Amino acid sequence: MAKNSMTLIDNRNSKSYEYPILDATRGTNVVDMQTFYKDTGLFIFDPGFTSTASCTSKITFIDGIKGELRYRGIPIEILAKEHSYLEVCFLLLQGYLPSSSELIEFDLEIRHRSFVDEGLKNLIDSFPSHAHPMAVLSSAVSALSSFYYEHLNLKDQSAYNEMASRIIAKIPTLAAFAYRHSLGIPFIYPDIERSFTENFLYMMRAYPGGKMKITQDGEQHIKQVEIDALDTIFTLHADHEQNASTTTVRGVASTGAHPYVAISAGISALWGRAHGGANESVIAQLEMIGDVKNIPKYIAKAKDKNDPFRLMGFGHRVYKNFDPRAKVLKKLQDQLKEELGLNSHLLEIAQTIEKIALEDKYFIERNLYPNIDFYTGVILYALKIPRNMFTAIFVIGRSVGWITQWIEFKKDSNSKIARPRQRYVGK
Repeated sequence: MAKNSMTLIDNRNSKSYEYPILDATRGTNVVDMQTFYKDTGLFIFDPGFTSTASCTSKITFIDGIKGELRYRGIPIEILAKEHSYLEVCFLLLQGYLPSSSELIEFDLEIRHRSFVDEGLKNLIDSFPSHAHPMAVLSSAVSALSSFYYEHLNLKDQSAYNEMASRIIAKIPTLAAFAYRHSLGIPFIYPDIERSFTENFLYMMRAYPGGKMKITQDGEQHIKQVEIDALDTIFTLHADHEQNASTTTVRGVASTGAHPYVAISAGISALWGRAHGGANESVIAQLEMIGDVKNIPKYIAKAKDKNDPFRLMGFGHRVYKNFDPRAKVLKKLQDQLKEELGLNSHLLEIAQTIEKIALEDKYFIERNLYPNIDFYTGVILYALKIPRNMFTAIFVIGRSVGWITQWIEFKKDSNSKIARPRQRYVGK
């Protein structure tokens, strides 16, 4: 009997089965159960895959107990503070941070790939003006597969890099187009003289034929503090291990579908209010609460086990400590309040709820700390980003994570088509 293994005994027939324990470089080791069905004739029942590792990965590490998140081994706090979103994109894709020359080359490539085929403009124009930007964005990304069908059969690393750069560059453009379509105003083409995050704000806010400058005093349409804040949000959303939307991307990838179709599926999965759509729900709930004086009533409802009401933006499926991304955003929120002179009633409600949750025994005992969705919603509101664009912002940040995970899956010789089994209890 191997020392680094687990033995399972079937009490029905006293048979024993041995399975190797595979070491992880960080975090939890795993039991290799690939032959379990063949050995026993049984399936493992694990709703939500809460105890199942579906892949081997080198991209992102999470320790939910310690409240730790790392991209390629580097703590998220360092990346958010010291590196730009494009540097993080390069890190996720290539496995290391870029040199100055590599970053310049990568930045230029992203800028020049930000334009989309005119046919996609026509597609977006065909949607009803009241369509949610996420519905338009998911459809437009799926349509990219018709313009770049050759990406179905990638042969070498340069082809993978081109495909990844294209999706990272074009999603902000499509997101901005979807937003402007919802307002019935003309689209603004990318400006290759602008940085990644600045360009997205420009495409959302500019008037046709007009010029927008970055200023420190805020007299123009784009402030440097806004660019820096949104860039940080993109970094914090860049990847998050095997979450629901990433699992969706990998699942679609396992069928051999086009990479952009897999990304489109990830966008649709992210839209759910239990996932990326939660940041929209945070603001909607703050608006529903309406006034600081109403907070005690809603705190009492949240504590009542017989009441279906739940405070949005608190607690996390993985983190049983303070979400490290939320820590970064809390500092950013306080900074923005000072630099932008924020004093809105929603911010006052949010900060009052936050203070209660961080001090109240009920929330502390249940690990119901404010999460990334809570702070993201409040910060994006402060940046005057429309609520229906909150999840699209998430998509822009997460696009690099999805495509990196897709590439890793395709390169893994052990990858198989996703095919969970079931426990049948019908007639």
